[in-house]
Amino acid sequence: MASNKAGGNGPLTTIRIRTAAGNPRRGWLAAGGLTVPVALGRGGIRADKREGDGATPRGIFRPLRVWWRADRHPHPKTLLPVRAIRSEDAWCEDPSSGNYNRPLRLKGDSRGDRLMREDRLYDFIVEIDHNTSPRVAGRGSAVFLHLARPDFSPTAGCVSMTRSAMLRLLERLGPQTRIVIE
Repeated sequence: MASNKAGGNGPLTTIRIRTAAGNPRRGWLAAGGLTVPVALGRGGIRADKREGDGATPRGIFRPLRVWWRADRHPHPKTLLPVRAIRSEDAWCEDPSSGNYNRPLRLKGDSRGDRLMREDRLYDFIVEIDHNTSPRVAGRGSAVFLHLARPDFSPTAGCVSMTRSAMLRLLERLGPQTRIVIE
């Protein structure tokens, strides 16, 4: 992935995500001279994100951690903390829970958005700081950057991209990178 300055390889300072002309469910991610197509939430981009609305939140966010399927891929190259996804890993999407918008360890038939999926969408996840400080019940949970479906169909509120775009992005993503969703 190209740098923010010609010839550099350091961490990206800013990533911009915008909707595509004429289609609020598709968009473009631009960073360091590279532009890649992305799928957005079925509700488009909204400033007033709510749980279950299918919208991708508008705002400025920071990447926190990368989650990845170690059983399917080698350890990703990134400047962010990395955690292998385990079968019991999930994300709490219940606004009435004290664990709302946090990772969980599930047992049996417990509820939550399981991170270990049969499809490949969560093979790489970039956890971002949407609705984390403070966490507000009902303002949206489990908003990630992750892999897209082959047809780039809309997400439930995340930003998704191809595996190759994700791997290039991960190499340059650092804790100080700003993710601007416009």
